[in-house]
Amino acid sequence: EADKPLLDYWRRQLSGPLPVLALPIDRPRPPVQTYAGATESIEVGRPLTEALQSFSQREGVTPFMLLLAGFQALLFRYTGQDDIVVGTPVAGRLRREVEGLIGCFANLLPLRNNLAGELSFRTLVQRVRDLALEAYSHQDLPFEQLVEALQPARDLSRHPLFQVALQLLQPAPEIDFAGGLRARREYVFTETAKFDLFLILEETEAGFRATFEYNTDLFDAGTV
Repeated sequence: EADKPLLDYWRRQLSGPLPVLALPIDRPRPPVQTYAGATESIEVGRPLTEALQSFSQREGVTPFMLLLAGFQALLFRYTGQDDIVVGTPVAGRLRREVEGLIGCFANLLPLRNNLAGELSFRTLVQRVRDLALEAYSHQDLPFEQLVEALQPARDLSRHPLFQVALQLLQPAPEIDFAGGLRARREYVFTETAKFDLFLILEETEAGFRATFEYNTDLFDAGTV
């Protein structure tokens, strides 16, 4: 049975009708969600990356919190909706007992924010900070159990609870093993899209690299 305090928190966060993000798509949405995908990438550049990092330090937030606030503001501009849910993957390795285990402990967190009213961007950033910290402290509830417990109105054409997601990948140094073997992280694209739109940011020596993974049955490359 799901942990009651965890479930109570998520019930409060996701109470009432959940918003369906109405992004400007290029084609009618198929009746059943498809996973055909493609990507578009841009380099943010070192000067802007450093400016973003400086801003996040001044505001006492992480770069992820700042980027999430910017992403939610962008989604608000494109949809006119002020109730927005953005999903984000988390590693799920908070306990020392799992540090030495091989396997996937990842989970999805639905981050719901309300952008109604005349918000300054700084106010939005601080609101996202509080939202993210609360969500992190309640992240142990598996996403599948959350969906099962909430039993939202199911629509086979959309991912449950949210349609867009954001992830910030931390720098991944190369690892040297015995015998001269060296490992580095490579992004492997499988021509699939897990969500309508998935923004993946990676911090590199040249600055943030932003990759938009998108559903090709909904969006043209030019739109993305």
